[in-house]
Amino acid sequence: MFQFLKKKFSNLRLNVKISLYYSIVLLIFCTVFFMFFTTTVKYNQEYNEIIKSATIASSFSIDFKKDFDYKMYRIIIGSKEFYDEDPYKDIEEAQAIAEKLQASSWSKGNVERAQAIQKYLLNLKKHVRKIEDNLKETGHYDENITILYNDIHVVTSLIQDTILEYIYYETMEMENVRAAMEVEMLKNMELMVIMVIAMILVGLFIAIFISNSISRPVKELSFITNQVAQGDLTVRSHIKNGAELKILSDSLNIMIEKLSDLIETVKKEQSNLRETEIKLLQEQINPHFLYNTLDTIIWLAESGKQDDVVEVVGSLSKYFRTSLSKGKDLVTLKDEETHVCSYLQIQKIRYGDILEYEIDLPKELSLCRIPKITLQPLVENALYHGIKNKRTKGKIKLIGRMENDKVIIKVTDNGLGMTPDRLKQVLESMQRKSENEKESYGLYNVNERIRMIFGPDYGLSLQSTYEVGTEVTVCLPKVIKEDN
Repeated sequence: MFQFLKKKFSNLRLNVKISLYYSIVLLIFCTVFFMFFTTTVKYNQEYNEIIKSATIASSFSIDFKKDFDYKMYRIIIGSKEFYDEDPYKDIEEAQAIAEKLQASSWSKGNVERAQAIQKYLLNLKKHVRKIEDNLKETGHYDENITILYNDIHVVTSLIQDTILEYIYYETMEMENVRAAMEVEMLKNMELMVIMVIAMILVGLFIAIFISNSISRPVKELSFITNQVAQGDLTVRSHIKNGAELKILSDSLNIMIEKLSDLIETVKKEQSNLRETEIKLLQEQINPHFLYNTLDTIIWLAESGKQDDVVEVVGSLSKYFRTSLSKGKDLVTLKDEETHVCSYLQIQKIRYGDILEYEIDLPKELSLCRIPKITLQPLVENALYHGIKNKRTKGKIKLIGRMENDKVIIKVTDNGLGMTPDRLKQVLESMQRKSENEKESYGLYNVNERIRMIFGPDYGLSLQSTYEVGTEVTVCLPKVIKEDN
């Protein structure tokens, strides 16, 4: 089962793996929070109920017995009229409080005490009614005094004592709830600590697993590209797991096969156009560039920068797809722009502290035809011979427009530029092949291919000023891609 899940996980895309990792961490966190929250709410509700019950009990006057006994005494001796004092009102108010106590009581014992208070109040009402009846006639003073001392005083004492007992037991219940809540909270804290530790361990395990699932295949790809760089075109990648890395592996195998086929083609076909094109393709699909890029991916993966890994791997995969272009010699300007963007995105990760770029190719030019891998060598020259040599932050611009039915594309940089003598040497090298001029070899290849495909009226032009920058202009005819 574990192997099955491991295989399924390995085949997921990088962004899905990272999203799954954060989802698991979030789920564990939410579970801990939910348990802590529900426990707190539960005991808080119980505590509030007890507080409410105790508050109602406290509304029962603590001087009820003294006040009621004194009121009845004054009525009996005649200092106050019965109906002016209205003892029934005091009893009814006490009955209303007793009903609330019975409804809100937390414990069974206090429910019974609230019921007992109601019974005592009913008895008290009967004794008061007896005194009321006696007061309507004369000669019952002694009897009323006896009822006051033997009945009313006893009943009010029972009521007062029962109320005090009610408050005492509600307070005890409050303490029990507090103690239970404290114990439960300690248990939850222990559980939370355990779950947090588990979350950290699971997070570390998943992070290591994700890192290994990226770095191991990348190391294999790095080894293969190193072999290719040494001239061994028989090696092949056998990566089967990981969506992006499998695509990259397949693309690398296709690249090696294409590269091998192209080398064989170069041996068979000696035309200048094909020779120049094959050498340029070999130059641009550079295993050393791929090797350096894969080293960058390994470093990013080991540093935990998964988002940058996803971006570099995606750009590299797109770079190879557009480089191959299904074997076509001419591609759309849109495809060429995609190829350059992929290259610059990769280089932006590597040289982000010194590199900025801007691409402005109008949509109306997107279907125009251009020899594949025309712009990337120009951008590469701008980076390696312009921006890097200046050793300060620079910017590469790629801007296109239409002029008199011609497509004009300018690649400019604000790098080191060239002295007049150096500019003259490069312009001369663009016109004739020179193996010693590596800096201008790419310019020669691009210029020669354009001239051979479209004629001598088209090609490259170059302007450069030392410590200001360089501008390469590509001139092409307006050839629109035909619908398939």
